Amino acid sequence: MKGHDPLALVRDVIEAHGGMALWHSLEALEAEISAWGLLFTMKRQPVLNHVRVCASTSKPRFTFLDFPRPGQTAEFMGDEEVRIVDSSGKIIAKRSQPRSALKGLRRQLYWDSLDFIYFAAYATWNYLLTPFIFLREGFTFEAGAPLPGIPDSWAGLRVTFPDDIPTHSREQDFYFDEDLYLRRLDYTAEVIGGWAHAAHLCENYRNFSGLRIAARRRVRPLLIGSNPLPAPTLVALEIHDIRLING
Repeated sequence: MKGHDPLALVRDVIEAHGGMALWHSLEALEAEISAWGLLFTMKRQPVLNHVRVCASTSKPRFTFLDFPRPGQTAEFMGDEEVRIVDSSGKIIAKRSQPRSALKGLRRQLYWDSLDFIYFAAYATWNYLLTPFIFLREGFTFEAGAPLPGIPDSWAGLRVTFPDDIPTHSREQDFYFDEDLYLRRLDYTAEVIGGWAHAAHLCENYRNFSGLRIAARRRVRPLLIGSNPLPAPTLVALEIHDIRLING
């Protein structure tokens, strides 16, 4: 899809994924997810098996329910703090400025629960909110260059994220198919390393009460060129269900 206007493309993909009116009526998304992959093994973290989560639609806030243990709740509050609370609401562990903490040497070897909560929360919050996250102030868009190996009918979008959005990298490339569904996004997972270039592949679109989202996602390495390696799977994400919470 050559020569497209990037702002018009943003409007169209938002409509294709459910529309602005539906999105503005929502306060949160409750979802049930599973996730696994090489990243979990590398960072010594357990896989997620049908874990319930809740994502705010208005700000970077995300919770894992009954995680990391039954009766506990893991809470992500943007780049300010992550914490774990018990069933009474008592804080049993917390970390301020969790993104900065991930730069430490120990994090190259393994993550603790708070490290993992930060990464998994901001990443999944981004995934569940895209493309509606583009409605927030501070984003800039430009038409993406053609990418070898993908259909000519797909539209590319280079997106620069504002500084107040926790995300993988400030610049990311999104690719939408002829139905305007997101099929691929490329980024660098900077909290893992400047070398961590990846392609996030989106499949199995489902309609959740009017919200259309890819329920099957696979993240694969981008080492040289634009073709992701067929293996290993860095992260596999399955979205089993989404419930819309109205404001």
